Parts: sequence; C-alpha cells; structure tokens
Amino acid sequence: MQKWDILTPLGIGLGCTIIFLAISMGSNVGVFLSLSGFLITVGGSFCALMVNYKWEQVIMVFKILKKLIFSAPVNQEELTDIFIALARKSRKEGILALEDDIELLDDRFFQKGLRLVVDAIDIEHIKEILATDMHAAAFRHQISQGLFRTWGGFCPAFGMMGTLIGLIQMLSKLNDPSALGPSMALALVTTFYGVLLANLVFIPIAGKLELLSEEEYFTKQIILDGLIAIQGGMNPRILGEKLGSYLRQENGKEESESNVF
Repeated sequence: MQKWDILTPLGIGLGCTIIFLAISMGSNVGVFLSLSGFLITVGGSFCALMVNYKWEQVIMVFKILKKLIFSAPVNQEELTDIFIALARKSRKEGILALEDDIELLDDRFFQKGLRLVVDAIDIEHIKEILATDMHAAAFRHQISQGLFRTWGGFCPAFGMMGTLIGLIQMLSKLNDPSALGPSMALALVTTFYGVLLANLVFIPIAGKLELLSEEEYFTKQIILDGLIAIQGGMNPRILGEKLGSYLRQENGKEESESNVF
C-alpha cells in the first residue's frame, strides 16, 4: 500500500506561498516573474547535471521524485509479528513449510532472504548475500542524494550567471536611463531563483532521500536479523524481544531503566 507524503509538496508549496506573499506586501509580484531567468537557472543547472552524471542517473530524477512522494511505508511492529508467526510455523512444521509464505510478502528483500532460508543456505552466506544487497542499495541511494545536492549547488551558480547576462544587457542600454532600473531588477531575479530552488527544493529533497535511505537500511537490518534467527531456530518469544529492541531503538527508548541524577 502506497502512502502519500504530503509534507514534501506541502513544505515546498507553503514556502513559495510565504515568500511571494512577503514579496507582494512590498512590491509587485510580477517583477519577480521571468521566464528567461527561470530557463537559465533550471535549464542550465539541469544541463550541468547531464555533464556531471551519467544519463541513466539523470533520468532517475523523475523516478526518485515519484518514490519520494509515493512511498510504501513499512510497519515495523507488523514486521515483528510476521517474524514471530514465521518462527512458530518453522518450529512446528519445519523450515520448508515457509516456502508458501514467500509470495505473500510484499518486500523483495524479505522474499529473497526467506527463499535463501528455505533453501537451507548457510547462515554466513545468507549474511553475505543480503549485506551485499543492502550496501548496493545504499550506494544507489547515495548517488540519488548526491544528484539533488549537486543540483542544489549548481542553481545559485547559474542564477549568478543569469544576473551577469542581465547586467551585460543593462550596460548595453546606458543610453536609455529609464531602462536601467527594470533591467537591473530583471538581472537579479535569476539569483533569486537559484537561491530559492537550491534551499527550498533540491537540498531539502536530498535530505529527505537520506532519511528514507536510513529508514530502509534500518528495516532491512531487522529483516536480516529476523531471518538469521529463524534459520537458527530461535524461540519465537525471544525473537520478538530481540526485534522489539529495534523498535525501542528507533523510537529513542532505552531498553533498560537507568537512574539519572
């Protein structure tokens, strides 16, 4: 089941609304609207991304944005219950009985790991295979995060480039003093676009992607430990306590009470 992440579009939309509302209180909003400035800032910075990254990585931008807004949330408490049920079934009917549960799982990583357990693969090999998958996914996520951070770094630079272009055009009109003011305002708009996009859109998106990546890695670690426990025949109650410690860790709760003076 996909979940709509309303905070990301809401934050961007609300931020733009507040900024332009503040602008409208002191001047005409139309002064800050420039198609040429937008093309220089967004188009130029995107072209720079094409130079900096491979094409396959650049076109991933659209898939990343879709994943960012529509994500499949993992209920880690429900995940713990699933492992407890699998552990009980394994102890009662044997490891091979878990084969019927593989296709019922939504997570591909979980499916792959459980299939390895059912196939009676050695624990160390299971750890190695799944850990490799985890590191590969983390590496892909780092590329995605770096792409948006890089884009956020390019935007102010191309905004400044647009400003320089506007200043050159302004200087070419020195014989018309009435055109200097509007030309100067138009020149500075591109810098405004660059700073706005970098700090309200691209860099925050990179931060959100980093958070999602950490959550995914944390969930996969729970799955890995749960699968190893099932392979080793761990008692379901003990397994529940072990996986429950992950939930307490994520929520910032201490597993044991301590006196604080």
